[in-house]
Amino acid sequence: MTINQKIGAGAQFPAMEARDIRGEQIELGRPADGAQWRMLVVYRGKHCPLCTKYLNKLEGFVAELQGTGVDVVAVSADSAEQALAHAEKLSVSFPLCYGLTVDQMKTLGLYISDPRSPQETDHPFPEPGLFVINAKNEVQFVDISNNPFLRPEIDALVSGLAWIKDPQNDYPIRGTYQ
Repeated sequence: MTINQKIGAGAQFPAMEARDIRGEQIELGRPADGAQWRMLVVYRGKHCPLCTKYLNKLEGFVAELQGTGVDVVAVSADSAEQALAHAEKLSVSFPLCYGLTVDQMKTLGLYISDPRSPQETDHPFPEPGLFVINAKNEVQFVDISNNPFLRPEIDALVSGLAWIKDPQNDYPIRGTYQ
């Protein structure tokens, strides 16, 4: 059995771009709008009601994240048409990107699934992943799942980020033992 290589904690996040639904090219790992860190949420796509729920819940924490210098971007393998249709079900202010390729999914070490039927979607798609990239372009947090039912609890994630970003805590990247 072959298993994808995973991005290690503390590794440099790879240069990777995707287009957002406004037509802008976004560098997925680079913070924007004065933020020092970036949270990249990889979601399954328009077909996934759990993704819709998760992204809408995440929106409630965007201001708190921005207050600690973390911006948010989400990406799927959906087409532009699928992403625009999904945006109608979402109430989010962060960039919603589309077009993640299989090669990009593999580079990120994501689990990839084939659709169960044409009604689900028409392309291979990533299972959920979440990366927090720090100011040194290092992977501070990584969470990769092989199904839609396992995702980081947003409340704990946001409060943990605030604690880690407090310079008084001097908290290192965890999980780097070789």
